[in-house]
Amino acid sequence: MRICVYCASSEKCDEVYHAAARRLGGLLAAARCTIVYGGGAVGLMGSLADGALAEGGRVVGIIPRFMTEVEWQHPGLASLEVVEDMRERKHRLLTGSDAVVALPGGCGTLEELFEAITLKRLGLYFNPIVLLNTRGFYTPLQTFLRQVIEQRFMNPEHAAMWSLVDAPEQVLPAIRTTPRWREDARDYAVVR
Repeated sequence: MRICVYCASSEKCDEVYHAAARRLGGLLAAARCTIVYGGGAVGLMGSLADGALAEGGRVVGIIPRFMTEVEWQHPGLASLEVVEDMRERKHRLLTGSDAVVALPGGCGTLEELFEAITLKRLGLYFNPIVLLNTRGFYTPLQTFLRQVIEQRFMNPEHAAMWSLVDAPEQVLPAIRTTPRWREDARDYAVVR
């Protein structure tokens, strides 16, 4: 499986987030999954990659050229693809992925996550989207998205586009038990 992982570059967040990212990297590597992520060496990105590489995993980074100019890339990856900009990066991260996993992060992580959810809603992406809810990080987002549905900005069916798990050990089971998104997704993309 090729797993796209969105995660933060922050070094300042609590160590519990780094530990969860390292653990997830190790678990995905042990399951022989290829990790595709933003290519960074610091923050949760670095922790994820380090955890996977320590277990002999295959990690592919996709990074915009400007980030390589300031040497943000991880030096130990199986492959580092340099792209022109953030838009191309997001497209390449998602293309060919068998699932998306979002770790806690800032506006970049949230933008990537919301793009994946939007593409799924529009019937352009059909695979699982799993949010790793370390320390309840995504609980407020889940509450907000329920409000979006309750106030009829999305349909009730859309609540099944993503799932939350609390521990890295729950990520792969969630991916494996999530059915492929419905081929008729465009039929209910518009709120009824």
